[in-house]
Amino acid sequence: MNDKQLSPESLMMSYGYDPQLSEGAIKCPIFQTSTFVFKSAEEGKAFFEIAYGHREKMDGEELGLIYSRLNNPDLEILEDRLALWDKADGAAVFDSGMSAISTVLLEFLRPGDLLLYSGPVYGGTDHFINHLLVRYGIENIVFTAHETVEEVEAKLLASGKADRLGLVYLETPANPTNDLLDIEAYVRLAEKYSTEERKVFTAVDNTYMGPLWSHPMDHGADMVLYSATKYIGGHSDLIAGAVCGTAEAILRVKTLRTFMGNMAGPWTGWLLMRSLETLKIRMEEQARNASKVAEFLSSHSSVERVAYLGFLTEKDPQYMIYKRQYSSAGAMLSVYVKGGEAEAFRFLNGMKMIKLAVSLGSTESLAQHPATMTHADVEPEMKKKLGITDNLVRISVGVENPDDLINDIKRALAALSPEEV
Repeated sequence: MNDKQLSPESLMMSYGYDPQLSEGAIKCPIFQTSTFVFKSAEEGKAFFEIAYGHREKMDGEELGLIYSRLNNPDLEILEDRLALWDKADGAAVFDSGMSAISTVLLEFLRPGDLLLYSGPVYGGTDHFINHLLVRYGIENIVFTAHETVEEVEAKLLASGKADRLGLVYLETPANPTNDLLDIEAYVRLAEKYSTEERKVFTAVDNTYMGPLWSHPMDHGADMVLYSATKYIGGHSDLIAGAVCGTAEAILRVKTLRTFMGNMAGPWTGWLLMRSLETLKIRMEEQARNASKVAEFLSSHSSVERVAYLGFLTEKDPQYMIYKRQYSSAGAMLSVYVKGGEAEAFRFLNGMKMIKLAVSLGSTESLAQHPATMTHADVEPEMKKKLGITDNLVRISVGVENPDDLINDIKRALAALSPEEV
């Protein structure tokens, strides 16, 4: 059967792996080794010529195994499978989501460049952009989903640095507000400021949607980034990141990864391969649960509002973006309780089944307070502008029984309005 006729969820079981090369093992073994033996000195020379770009591969020639910093069977098979979801030319897996993000930012930006990025982004990304990149003379302009592309371009031109634009970086849906951005519109903006000498790439952090519910490359993005710790790993038992992209982009990302040495190890690669087999059924169950939890929260007297993609209506300017870019409302809820930090904390402290912890996308439900936790380092005025308020609680819905989740939330909200116990 032709693999191209199969769906990604079917190919997650076997794609890229031949059991006969590993003693008939039905699952890929863990190749816990630092280095690989060459059959001859000539073979070793040939492998290194390709690995370091000294020549192109000849017809039918494959890059052999050299050293686990360069390539490892667990990582290579995992990357082949991960690329299928986004229909990407290739993928690169890292030892953390921040490794993936920082490698992309460092590869596609140079001192003197300008980064155009959406806000809010993950707190670690915000810190890297505003505290690390600026040390190297890389400036930035932040924009929000509430600005039009025309307004963003006007800011770019007003800066006087449009000719220095090096990368357009989007996080959509935004963490932690669920705001949406029109990927195609920003791809067109990047293309407009590209030149023959230098292309302006577009990178999209798709962590909130995982590889299942959105495919930014279908809308023109050059790269899709993931904290693979989240939905891809899905069990809160590993740390990893991933980038999927065009052949041109992935070659550059993998080359820098080789010399930064921040690729994932074989154990992590093996665990991620295991998790990919259940990705679709986990995420579909999480989405179903989130819909029920969101409905309950939206009608509770102690809740000001719930930012959930399933609640967007045709009157909302983001509705058409949602319908065009996403196949599901996802499993992330931004819950704004009535009150402030004290009320948000009482709500968080009152939940027992839903654990108070950062991270998202795993089988268990998690809740946290972005303003003082994941986004604690964002400047107060910027938090206010981005909607990261003191009464915001972020909930990642897991695969538990939805009635149990709702009962846990109901008991926690009783601390805010006892009459609704």
